[in-house]
Amino acid sequence: MELFNLLDEQSGTDFDDLSGEFKRIEAEIAEWELLCMLSGKDDRRDCILDIHPGAGGTESMDWAAMLLRMYLHYFERKGFKAEVIDLLPGDPAGVKSASIEVQGEYAYGWLKTESGVHRLVRISPFDSAGRRHTSFCSVYVYPETEEAEEIRINPNDLRIDTFRASGAGGQHVNKTDSAVRMTHIPTGIVATCQSERSQHRNRDSAMRFLKAKLLKHQREEEARKRDALESQKDEIAWGSQIRSYVLHPYNMVKDHRTNIETSNTQAVLDGDLDQFIEGYLMKNGVADRKN
Repeated sequence: MELFNLLDEQSGTDFDDLSGEFKRIEAEIAEWELLCMLSGKDDRRDCILDIHPGAGGTESMDWAAMLLRMYLHYFERKGFKAEVIDLLPGDPAGVKSASIEVQGEYAYGWLKTESGVHRLVRISPFDSAGRRHTSFCSVYVYPETEEAEEIRINPNDLRIDTFRASGAGGQHVNKTDSAVRMTHIPTGIVATCQSERSQHRNRDSAMRFLKAKLLKHQREEEARKRDALESQKDEIAWGSQIRSYVLHPYNMVKDHRTNIETSNTQAVLDGDLDQFIEGYLMKNGVADRKN
């Protein structure tokens, strides 16, 4: 590109067409390189994204709601189909937990980069003194795979609870015990679904999500034994964050794994995550493919 500009200045020749073609080829190469980073075993698959508030009480529950909104906007930008399958409202604000089923090509490949702790620094809207607060939330991403269907669960290891759905869904959903929560007693792993009106369909979905989580748990256990993969489930608190979102005393979002940062915090909270996700994939693509 520098050579084209130099020739244009010296000869007066119009290289706009050639320059445009070069930019097109350059963009195609960049896209191809990025797709090479999405060649992991499960990268093409659909996935489940869980959000859980950590240290910080109401502040963190409100932060969880902000993250939920951010990801829903991101899914819309990417053309992914997303459905909130479980939503537990916080008290007095925010959410205590949220699970989203995401469907789309390379959904897991893109979103696996978001697993970890997300930290928010801002002036608290819940503090009458207007003090600055730090909040934490964890994000976990699980691929939905055929292998998960092969997971065998002993019925004696399973506790199934039904309850009334707490989220949107119409009067029928909220007046019947259609929501289903499954707990795998040996591991403590929980899967909940309340998005359908039918308890039977919620039960089927919850079982599918539970198997996906158990498969990921199984893989992490095997990886830890080989010392080849670090656990992603760090303490949801200071020092373990993958990304910080600072709204006061300045505006900045910084990914601590790549050092990519931006001052346009509102754009990020509106779902503009590509620079962070693509940056992480390009930096860690080789390691991710091995995993």
